[in-house]
Amino acid sequence: MQLLAYVLTYPFLWCISMLPFRALYIFSDIICFFVYRVFGYRKQTVRKNLAIALPHLSEQQRRDVERKFFTHMCDMFLEMIKTMNITDKQIKERFVFTNEEVIHEYERKGKSVALLCAHYASWEWLVVMAKYTTFRSIAIYKKIGNKYFDSLVRRIRSRLNAELVESKKSIELIQYNNQQGIKAFYGFASDQSPQLSKAKYWDQFMGLEVPVHTGAEMLAKKLDLNVLFCKVEKVKRGYYKATLMPLVDNPKVVPDYEITSIYLREVEKQILEAPEYYFWTHNRWKHSGKKKATDKTIGVPSL
Repeated sequence: MQLLAYVLTYPFLWCISMLPFRALYIFSDIICFFVYRVFGYRKQTVRKNLAIALPHLSEQQRRDVERKFFTHMCDMFLEMIKTMNITDKQIKERFVFTNEEVIHEYERKGKSVALLCAHYASWEWLVVMAKYTTFRSIAIYKKIGNKYFDSLVRRIRSRLNAELVESKKSIELIQYNNQQGIKAFYGFASDQSPQLSKAKYWDQFMGLEVPVHTGAEMLAKKLDLNVLFCKVEKVKRGYYKATLMPLVDNPKVVPDYEITSIYLREVEKQILEAPEYYFWTHNRWKHSGKKKATDKTIGVPSL
């Protein structure tokens, strides 16, 4: 069944990827009408999340954020499909680093880097960073259930010189690279919710105490990785800019969980600046109020 689903879907995805951008966004508007107006995909989850995270906004203001979010979400997923056939010139024009020199500055430091980002704006096109660095560029991700689509996503990323590694295999790979002296930028989108059973640390996120992923910090401290935060902003439809923000250069001396907390504060700033570009369909605050006794040391990863 997995192969059948892939064979039936792939030609449709390929045709979408060949659309010029103007036609792509017209198609996105059509899809958004059905997703938002007709089917109401996860609309209640989005509304609940917006009410939790943005209580300072009026209901009408949150509805405005909601509508803009669904438009952006459809754009983003079609942009992800467009990556199948996008040219280097196109993606470099549409996803720009405001301070590319930071990439080379951290290469000269001679240590691998934990690059923290959020599910905000276009985390998919962030992999174009691989075109700008001599280090390996590796994104930590959750494997797709359909192995054929998972292979497709890997092939798409490889076109941009980026590699994907499953979260459950990432520790072994990063440790191996460290032992072999292989330098890399490791991308972590760590803002979503871990399984409650694996939660090792809780922190405030948009006003509520929630469990948070700590794997990036754990690996940075254990393997002495420099830590950067990538702030992505949507300039206009189909165009983004990213700013690399140094967080920690000597993680071993930083108190446990402080790196994770600093990262969350940066994510919050992003959300408050333009909330319509955050990924609101994820039930991020589902474990709020369920805190139990947790370990207070960074010994077990939560990727």
